[in-house]
Amino acid sequence: MRSVISRWPATLLAALVLLAVMPGTASATAAGNGNTLTGDADLVVVMKAERELYLYRDGLIIAQYPIALGLAPVGTKRMRGDDKTPIGAYTLDWRNPNSDFHRSIHISYPNAADRARAAALGVPPGRNIMIHGQPDYDDRPRTGDWTHGCIAVSNAAIDQIWAHVPDGTPIHIYP
Repeated sequence: MRSVISRWPATLLAALVLLAVMPGTASATAAGNGNTLTGDADLVVVMKAERELYLYRDGLIIAQYPIALGLAPVGTKRMRGDDKTPIGAYTLDWRNPNSDFHRSIHISYPNAADRARAAALGVPPGRNIMIHGQPDYDDRPRTGDWTHGCIAVSNAAIDQIWAHVPDGTPIHIYP
């Protein structure tokens, strides 16, 4: 079985993992690019390989947004300065309305396991991993992965996420 699974595309495996975690998603429909939202999300899911962020409510996708990641997007964050976006289960725990990146919402990285892994390596784990918009200090268009570990979206997307994702919402980040 291992040889069959190893040939599956990463996106299919990630989708199967998501379905295993979120049993109600098989019948979910994405809001698409219009993302007309009412009510709050109760879960945020990031699929790094697909470069997509999903908002869920009651097991259904209510919105999705394209994302950019850290400059070294493969794998999980291990230490400060590695330009990786973490993988794992976290919480969106506070927000910055005066961010240099339009608006930003903090991801609770590093958690206890992240700190222990970094300590075992003798390195600092890093901090201030956020979901954020585009830089306010520079209006050049951004393409590809360009952050230092954060999850970047358009300014319109961060405005919607800001309005519909309360502090305390869980975020699951998948490879």
